[in-house]
Amino acid sequence: MKQFKNLLLIAIITVGFNTAVQAQIKIGHISTDQLLSIMPETKAMNAELEKLSKTYETELKAEQTKLQAKLKKYEAEVKSQTDEVNQQRSAEVQQDQQNLYQASQVAREEINKKRDEKLKPILEKAKKAIDDVAAEQGYTYVLEASTLIVAKGTDLLPAVKAKLGIQ
Repeated sequence: MKQFKNLLLIAIITVGFNTAVQAQIKIGHISTDQLLSIMPETKAMNAELEKLSKTYETELKAEQTKLQAKLKKYEAEVKSQTDEVNQQRSAEVQQDQQNLYQASQVAREEINKKRDEKLKPILEKAKKAIDDVAAEQGYTYVLEASTLIVAKGTDLLPAVKAKLGIQ
C-alpha cells in the first residue's frame, strides 16, 4: 500500500510537471515568403534585377540580330563562294552561336549571383525581426506557415510588419 501511495505521488508530480512545462511552450507561425514580398528592400532588389535583366536581354538580342544578318548574307552568297570559304563561314557561324549561348549563360549566372548577394541582407533583416518579435512576445517556436497543414496559432506577420515599419 505504501508503494502504491509513492507511485501515485510520483505520477501526480510527473503529470503536474509535464503540464507546467507544456504550458510554457508558445508557438506562432509566419509566412516568410509573404513577409519578403512586402519588404521595400525586396521590391528595390526586384526592380534592380529587372533592369539588369533587360540590359542583358537587349545586348543578347542585338548580338542575335547580327548573327542572323550574317547567316542570311552567307546563305545568299553560298553558291558564289568556294567550298573552303563556305566551310569557314559555317564554322564561324557555329562559333558565333556558341558564343551567344555562353553569353546568355553568363548573363543568367550574373543575375542569380546579384540576386543572392542582394537577398542575403534582406533575409537577415527579416529573420532578426522575427526573432525579436518572438522574444518580445514569449514564443518558444515560430514555424513557417507555408509548411503547416493547420495553422490555428498566432500569425506573427502583423507584428513583424509593425517591427519593420511596413504598412
